[in-house]
Amino acid sequence: MTNEEFQKIVLEELRSLKEGQRNLEEGQREIKKELEAITEQTADLTEFREEINAKLDTVIEENEILKELIGKHEVDIRRIQRRIV
Repeated sequence: MTNEEFQKIVLEELRSLKEGQRNLEEGQREIKKELEAITEQTADLTEFREEINAKLDTVIEENEILKELIGKHEVDIRRIQRRIV
C-alpha cells in the first residue's frame, strides 16, 4: 500500500467519523428539545397536582362539616318525632 492510498483511506474514515459526529450532534439537539418539552409538562402537571390537592382538601373539610350538620339534623328530627308521637 502506498502512502497516497493510505492517506486516501484515512481521509475517507475521517469524513465518515465527521458525518457520524454530525448525526450525533443533531440527535443530541432533538433530545434537548424533547427534554425541554418534558420539563415544561412536568412543571404544568406539578402545578395542576398542587391545585387539585388543595381543592380536594377543601372538599374533604366541607364533607366533614356536612357530616356533622347531618348528624345534628338527624338528632333534631328524632326529637321532633318523639314530641309529635
